[in-house]
Amino acid sequence: MESIPRISRAQSMDALSSQATVSGYLSVIIAAGELPRFLPMLMTAAGTIPPAQVLVLGAGVAGLQAIATARRLGAVVTAFDVRSAVKEQIESLGARFFEVEGIGDAEASGGYARELTPEEQEIQRKALTEQMAKSDVIITTALVPGRPAPKLITEEAVRNMRHGSVVIDLAAEAGGNCEGTKAGEVVRTDNGVAIDGSLNLPSRMPEHASRLYARNIESLVELMSGEGGALRLDFDDEVIRGACVVRDGKVVER
Repeated sequence: MESIPRISRAQSMDALSSQATVSGYLSVIIAAGELPRFLPMLMTAAGTIPPAQVLVLGAGVAGLQAIATARRLGAVVTAFDVRSAVKEQIESLGARFFEVEGIGDAEASGGYARELTPEEQEIQRKALTEQMAKSDVIITTALVPGRPAPKLITEEAVRNMRHGSVVIDLAAEAGGNCEGTKAGEVVRTDNGVAIDGSLNLPSRMPEHASRLYARNIESLVELMSGEGGALRLDFDDEVIRGACVVRDGKVVER
C-alpha cells in the first residue's frame, strides 16, 4: 500500500494519508490530556485564562489534521513546513504560517518534502527555537521518505520550554524530530517537559482507522478486478505497477 503512487485517481487507496489523518487528530487529544493547562481561552469570574499556544511542524495530512483539531479545541496555532505551497492550506484552517527566511521551497516529487542541506537545517533550527519557547504544545510530523526524520527540536529548545509543556513526536518511528525522543516511550525532562514518542497511534482508534484502511484496500482490489470479480492485473497501469511487490516470482525493485 505504501508503494502506490500519490496521484489524484489513487487518493482513495492512499493508506499513508488515511492513517495520518487518525494520527494527526489523536496527537492533539493526547497533548490536551497531558497538558496541565486549558487549550481554549476561558473568561471566568475568577479571571481570564489565555489560550494555549500550539506549534505544528510539518503540514502534511497529519499536520493539517492536527492544526484543524487544535483550532477546534480553541488553541492558537502556528505551523511550519519547508514546502511553501502549503501556506494557503495552513492559513485556511485558521493557523499562522511560520516563515523562515533563507530556505527555498523544499518540495520534492510526489508532494513530499526533500531533505534540507545542513546549512538550511541550521537556519531552520535557529528560527524555530524562539517560537518553540513560546509553545505549550509542539506536534512534529516531519518525515522524508526513506531517510531518518530531520531533527527539528534540539535539547536546548526543550530546556527553554515552560514546565508542563508537551511534545508529541509523530516521527518517532523514523528516529524522531526531537533530539530527546525515545520510540515507544514518554520521556519527562528535568524541566518538566513531556516528550511523547508513542508508536502506531492509529491502533488507539481502531474502529475508524480500520474503516479507513479497509476502504483503501477495497479501492485497490476494485481496480485489480475485472468482470465477475476476476483478478485483472494490468501492469501498464501505474497504480497496479506501483502496488506490485512480487512479479513473475521476483521481488520488484524500486
